Amino acid sequence: MSVTTHQLIQWKQQRRPIVALTAYDYAIAQLIDLAGVDIILVGDSLAMPILGYETTLPLTLDEMLHHAKAVRRGVQQALIVVDLPFLTYQESPQQAIHSAGRVLKETGAQAVKLEGGYPAMAATVSQLTSAGIPVMGHVGLTPQSVHQLGYKKQGKTAQAADRIIAESIALQEAGVFAIVLEHIPADLAAQITQKLTIPTIGIGAGPHCDGQVLVTSDLLGLSQKQPPFVKAYANLRETITQAVKDYSLEVREGKFPEQ
Repeated sequence: MSVTTHQLIQWKQQRRPIVALTAYDYAIAQLIDLAGVDIILVGDSLAMPILGYETTLPLTLDEMLHHAKAVRRGVQQALIVVDLPFLTYQESPQQAIHSAGRVLKETGAQAVKLEGGYPAMAATVSQLTSAGIPVMGHVGLTPQSVHQLGYKKQGKTAQAADRIIAESIALQEAGVFAIVLEHIPADLAAQITQKLTIPTIGIGAGPHCDGQVLVTSDLLGLSQKQPPFVKAYANLRETITQAVKDYSLEVREGKFPEQ
């Protein structure tokens, strides 16, 4: 049985931690699914480690659909959530429904993720969930607002914390099944997690969330620059570089292929 949005809510009630990672291609999606992650996020973080953009902003919906289709083909168990890229849902609820509908119809993913919980976005989320489209929320540091917020920790003042709490509650009322809390103080994440009946998934938000998500290329040590809150569980950047050097040397010395 594949993981469902209802299971995630049950796991919060059971205090069973939720594991999430990103994937952008068939091979990695298949591996992390076999390893037992609960949620695979086809994040718009695709823009930087995979496509070489400086931010998530240039990413198009067609690029997301292309990679989400590949991920879907590699996954048997995990719940697949796909980010809607910048300006594919902010213009109007109708635009959001069209973009989210394309994701579900064309990729086979089970849900979409949108950034922000301000009143207009909460209203958009409400229309999406009313149309039967499962939505994951995202508050705190929202990378699509990089030119407005930068990549700094959010919610550090009382006013900012109150706003993030209010946005989280508004998104829950709009029908999201889970919320990503990104780069906010751990005590604020704990408050939100206690207030909500839906799971919180933290990234740089401390240990008190109902689950955790990381960008897989960061976890594997493939990224050129690591965020401050990431733990790398391997150093594949070094491993791959050395393997290619060894291969190159053997070819140049006539040792590969063997006679």
